[in-house]
Amino acid sequence: MADRAVDILLVGGGIASANAAETLRSEGFDGSILLVGREPHPPYHRPPASKEYLRGDHGVDGALVHAGGWWDEHSVELLTRTSVLELDAETKTAKLSTKEEVGFDRALVATGAMVRRLQVDGAQLEGIHYLRALGNADAIRADAEGAERVVCVGGSYIASEVAASLTSIGRKVTMVMLENDPLERTFGPEAGAFFRRVLEEHGVEVIGGDEVARFEGSERVEAVVTQGGREIPAQAVICGVGAIPDVMLARKSGLALGKLGGVLCDSRLRTSAEGVFAAGDMCEYESVVHGRFVRIEHEEVAAAQGRTAARNMLGADVPHDEVPYFFSDLSDWASLEYVGPAFTWDAEEIEGSVDDGAFAIWYREGGAVRAMLSVGGFGDLDRARQLIRGS
Repeated sequence: MADRAVDILLVGGGIASANAAETLRSEGFDGSILLVGREPHPPYHRPPASKEYLRGDHGVDGALVHAGGWWDEHSVELLTRTSVLELDAETKTAKLSTKEEVGFDRALVATGAMVRRLQVDGAQLEGIHYLRALGNADAIRADAEGAERVVCVGGSYIASEVAASLTSIGRKVTMVMLENDPLERTFGPEAGAFFRRVLEEHGVEVIGGDEVARFEGSERVEAVVTQGGREIPAQAVICGVGAIPDVMLARKSGLALGKLGGVLCDSRLRTSAEGVFAAGDMCEYESVVHGRFVRIEHEEVAAAQGRTAARNMLGADVPHDEVPYFFSDLSDWASLEYVGPAFTWDAEEIEGSVDDGAFAIWYREGGAVRAMLSVGGFGDLDRARQLIRGS
């Protein structure tokens, strides 16, 4: 017997749940909504954790999706520092870490992802960080303030953004990555060479084609040793080596999982359980845009999925057909926007000037446009979306 019941339960305190709550109210839903999140803060935007928030340009309030009063004003119950430990899709009940049992009519599972951790000697040393939440950014900033050199491991968004942010506030930063150039794995060699040049011109040391063999130090990290034999002194290390979908609750609840490691959903973002939807980094859905099952990790994608799931909770029965959109920036040195994404491509077409930092790259497969990267505001994103859809 549940202690109480709500109409809609939103599991996860991130951008997907926040956008679902907002959409439910904007669509006229006046039933009860409960949002349960593990973190101490209300839902917030994660990109500032590696950018403005990390640099100290603004505090927590500047990252919040909604100002503090929004939740009460829209009658959305918000439980922070709380986890859903069990979710029974048959009885429509959820057990919370507060020991309360809550019944629900419909639920959204949006538990996001967990950082992938390096399994090498010395990985337990103090001063080795992973970035997922604002609290992680606080710890990184505190360690970096007293560091003579910081090492960023990986060539991803996180590693590149953190390297740029810390360099812009006066830290000496070295990047170590398996790829030859930063962001090459996502955008290809032409773009990777450009982003490497931008980082190096602003003082970041970039070491490509190498990987971490071990971390050295007594209690705190003192050096990063690579497979190529380099020994890089470091008083702080930030690892940005990918993420793993957080499907622990979903697996425990008996929700079907997909081949890409996420919670399997149809094009309406419905899971295998009646009345249970999924959105965000752990959502593996049948994409009508891509013609395949995809799982995409990015805040803008999670936000869009939260909106679609909310509408379908209310009976809209619409596919999630937004073309995925990403954005990033390296301090104020370079900005990028990306629509697609292209999981595979066999040709790149460059427009504009790479040398001037204002260009677009079109990614094609079999002649069809699969994605477009816009750097420095160059290129027509709306036209790219039309071509990706095939319209």
